Amino acid sequence: MSPSQPRASVQTGLERLVTEERHLLHGRRVGLLCNPISVDRDLRHAADLLHADSDWEVVRLFGPEHGIRGAAQDMVAVGEERDDRTGLPVVSLYGTDSTSLRPTAEHLQGLDVIVCDLQDIGSRYYTYVWTVAHCLEAAGAAGVEVVVCDRPNPLGGEVVEGGVVRCGFESFVGHHAVSNRHGLTLGELIGLYRADRHVDAHFTVVTMRGWRRDLLFDACDLPWVMPSPNMPTLDTAMVYPGLCLVEGTELSEGRGTTRPFELVGAPYVAPDALASALEALSLPGVAFRPAYFLPQFQKFAGVRCGGVQLHVTDRARFRPYLTGVALVATVRLLYPDEFQWRTRAYEFVGNKPAFDLLTGSDVLRLLIDEGASMPDLRATWQAEEDAFRVKREDYLLYD
Repeated sequence: MSPSQPRASVQTGLERLVTEERHLLHGRRVGLLCNPISVDRDLRHAADLLHADSDWEVVRLFGPEHGIRGAAQDMVAVGEERDDRTGLPVVSLYGTDSTSLRPTAEHLQGLDVIVCDLQDIGSRYYTYVWTVAHCLEAAGAAGVEVVVCDRPNPLGGEVVEGGVVRCGFESFVGHHAVSNRHGLTLGELIGLYRADRHVDAHFTVVTMRGWRRDLLFDACDLPWVMPSPNMPTLDTAMVYPGLCLVEGTELSEGRGTTRPFELVGAPYVAPDALASALEALSLPGVAFRPAYFLPQFQKFAGVRCGGVQLHVTDRARFRPYLTGVALVATVRLLYPDEFQWRTRAYEFVGNKPAFDLLTGSDVLRLLIDEGASMPDLRATWQAEEDAFRVKREDYLLYD
């Protein structure tokens, strides 16, 4: 569906929770996991809505990566604080080490229920879903119920792409065996996780009304709020399931520009050569424009980079994961002496290359180093992709 077509009226889980599903919170002590996107269609924040309601008591807030108000950059620790608007204490679930990623028994003390209202963007690298998964496990152990307010998968709910995380490669960018582009809502994915992991927790999804699996976010009558500092638009989200792979290299993924994940390059890249090589692959639904850019922070800050900008020409045909693999493999082939994999610690893991954590194993990285063809690279995830597409059918909440 294109942006010019009529929009569907979609009611989010949050909007249904505070109207027709109020019984889930009535008379209870509530914790709220939220961030800037936790708003209704009138841009009223969940913390404000719930805190102002006398039918229950909000005891504390929980913030995922980037913080409860979304100001922190990626992989930047967020400290404990009090929320400026409500005065409620805030527990950070993204601190200085991996133990900070899940709430403790002390954090859950005095709560009857924890409400989770975050926007996933349809890619398993996005850490919010794993924060909810950790909360589910901790809440189950503490006897606290969990309510997930569902929101649209911005990429729709039909397409699945990519392999799954293999044993030994789990991390905060892939905590479970899920395809890179999973085609699930947050509520559906947590339901799958709960069943697979046999999590003993009382869990309720407040479903949306009006969402269909064929709807992308801009076909929903909902405001787009940046779910994280480098996810400014739906265009960014469309390429993210593949172009996040660039984080596993020392190429710039465009952070520090106004087009993160759409611009990719490095000082040594010749834009025309890279664009021509990528166009020769005839990747579906995407065109590559030779580009120069000057990141203002993170990789190559203040240094001019050559590279490409991705232009998605057909959302239905575009395959972001295939495109991301092709881009990394092409730069590796064109610039074997300059190209580098990221070997620094990534999302609290220091003993495995970041690219392996993102792809779910070391298979793709080793084949790219050998100069394998795109058909051979594509074949590495086909069986896992097909199997996950079938598996997820048992957890779909929307037709």
